[in-house]
Amino acid sequence: MSDLVAENPRGGTETPVLARLSVLDRFLPVWIIAAMALGLLLGRVVPGLDEALSAVEVGSVSLPIAIGLLLMMYPVLAKVRYSETGRIAADRRLMVASLALNWLVGPALMFALAWLLLPDQPEYRTGLVIVGLARCIAMVLIWNDLSCGDREAAAVLVAINSVFQILAFAALGWFYLQVLPSWLGLPTTSAEFSVGAIVVSVLVFLGIPLVAGFLTRTLGERAKGRTWYEERFLPRIGPVALYGLLFTIVMLFALQGEAITSRPGDVARIALPLLAYFVLMFAGSFALGRAIGLSYAKTSTLSFTATGNNFELAIAVAIGTFGVTSGQALAGVVGPLIEVPVLVAFVYVALWAGRRFFPGDPTVPTR
Repeated sequence: MSDLVAENPRGGTETPVLARLSVLDRFLPVWIIAAMALGLLLGRVVPGLDEALSAVEVGSVSLPIAIGLLLMMYPVLAKVRYSETGRIAADRRLMVASLALNWLVGPALMFALAWLLLPDQPEYRTGLVIVGLARCIAMVLIWNDLSCGDREAAAVLVAINSVFQILAFAALGWFYLQVLPSWLGLPTTSAEFSVGAIVVSVLVFLGIPLVAGFLTRTLGERAKGRTWYEERFLPRIGPVALYGLLFTIVMLFALQGEAITSRPGDVARIALPLLAYFVLMFAGSFALGRAIGLSYAKTSTLSFTATGNNFELAIAVAIGTFGVTSGQALAGVVGPLIEVPVLVAFVYVALWAGRRFFPGDPTVPTR
C-alpha cells in the first residue's frame, strides 16, 4: 500500500497512481483470496490448530489475530493528520449521517434480512443480529485507505463508533433480540453481553494503534518535519498494513476453517442475508453521501464505515455467550468470509463511482 497513493491537494487524502503500484497492491484481491484459501486449508489439515491459536487471547480475540490487527491498523493511523480532525468533527452532515447509518439503519436492516431470509434458523438469525450490532473499528481503515477516502474522517468516525459500541451494544442487543421481536409477535432470544469485554476490545484494537499512530506522527514531524515524515517514513511502514491484513485473514480462517468447510449448506444460507446487507448498506450510504453534498472522499469513508462490521467482536460475543459450536458462532464466522472479498470489490466500485458521479470533485482519485 506504500505505492498505492500519491500526493494530492485535497487535505491529506491521496490518489492512486496505477503506474506506481507494487506487486502487492496490484494483485491485492488475489492475495486476499489466497490468504482465505490458505487459512481454510490450514484449519482443515492441521489437527488442533484452532485450539493452539485460541490458547492465548487478548480481549476475547486469539493472540495471533490480535497481533495481525494491530499490525494492520498502526500504519494507517500513523498516516492520519491529527491536526485536521477538528474539521471532520465540525461536519454535522457527515456526523449525523454516520451515526444514523451505523446505529439505526445498519442494525435494523440486518434484523429484517435475518428474519426474512432465515425464518427457520433462530441460531443463525441471532448470530447475524450480533454481527449487525458490531460496528467496524479496525479493518474498515484499510478499505477506506484503498478507496482513497478521507483518512482523518475515518479516524474520527471509527473513534465515535467505538464509544457508541461501548455504550449501546448491550442495550441494542436486548432491543433486537427481545423487545422488538416481542412487539412483532416473534420468538425472542435471551442473551447477556459482557460490557467489560467490549471495552477491552475497543481499548486494545483501537486504543493501542491510535496512540501509537498519534505519537509516531507527532514525534516524527517534530524531529524531521512533515515532508520527511510523509515522503520518506510513511512509505517504509505502509506495506506493514497489508501484510498485517493478509496475516489476520490467514489466522482468522485457520481458526474457524473447520466450522466453515464442514457445513457448506449452512454457510450458503447465512451468506445470503450478509450479501444483501453489504450491498444495500454500501449503495445506500454512497447515495446518501452524494445526496447531502459530501465530497467523494467523505462519501467513500461514510460508505465503508457504515458497511463494515467488527467481526472480531461479533465472533467473540457469539462464542462467549452461546458456545464455540453454536449456530450463532458460525454466523459470526461466516461474516468475514463474505465481508472481506465483498468490501475489496467495493473498493473498486467506489473508485469507479467517484469518477462517474463526482465530476470535478478534487478528491476523486485519478485513473
